Amino acid sequence: MPRHGWIQDPHTQDTKRFHPDEKSWHRDPRVFVDSGRPFPDQPPLLTTRVHLRRETAELLWKELLRVGWQPCRPQWGADVDV
Repeated sequence: MPRHGWIQDPHTQDTKRFHPDEKSWHRDPRVFVDSGRPFPDQPPLLTTRVHLRRETAELLWKELLRVGWQPCRPQWGADVDV
């Protein structure tokens, strides 16, 4: 899993954004995982945000790849909040 990453289910367009929690990165690395779905010409529908240890986030990324999700380009701006 890259430090910042986007992954999407090609069948449903459900998307997850993995990004580091900068405040905890040096002492206890954690990652935010935002879930949502982009819509053309509209704001995305953001549904959840979870805060995971880096190792758990890496396992989630690998599992999503295993079941067919694919890395993708950013689907919404970093300024969009859950």
